Amino acid sequence: MGNTSWVRGGPVDSPFALPTGLLGHLAGLFMLLTNRQAELLPCLGIRPGEQVLEVGYGPGGLLRLLGRTPAARVCGVDPSPEMRSQATRRAKEADLRVGTAEDTGFPGESFDCVVAVNNVALWPDLDAGLRELRRVTRPGGRVVIAWHGGASPSLIARHLLLSEDELDRIRRALEETFDEVERKELKSLTVFRARVIAHGDGPGVPRASG
Repeated sequence: MGNTSWVRGGPVDSPFALPTGLLGHLAGLFMLLTNRQAELLPCLGIRPGEQVLEVGYGPGGLLRLLGRTPAARVCGVDPSPEMRSQATRRAKEADLRVGTAEDTGFPGESFDCVVAVNNVALWPDLDAGLRELRRVTRPGGRVVIAWHGGASPSLIARHLLLSEDELDRIRRALEETFDEVERKELKSLTVFRARVIAHGDGPGVPRASG
């Protein structure tokens, strides 16, 4: 995340981009009240014993839901210490760190499922973020990227919708980095789901030049 956006091509002047101080605290509470994330759980398909990472966990709404799944371990990174403070209160068992999509700080191939909800448009570098998520995802794992939208977005979310060109940019970037990319429209979220099939030559593995 951070304070610049690949969508805008410059700085983001919003307390939601990097919540700090009182405004950041209030932004976290607002996100907790307005973001409907339970509908996303079936897309994640968490199985017993899996390792899960949420990128941009914010105030911890989805983390709280992930803690009720059969995942063996739930982790998260967010650039905001304020959000880490809020999320820790709602997901006491989760391993929560300050970090970004471009630099999670976790070892390679650590997770079976990686999810980012309502923050991909705030990343400074879309391609760098997806490369990092690919790095920390195990073969056979999946990455789920969701943004405001879906079949029935709220009045608030309608001001945050990405254009079809921007959504296509996300899809193309995923296809360059992952395998078997699909797009789904939930009630309030537009969701991209990608898989990492295996090592070796393939859509998700850079080829050597020469």
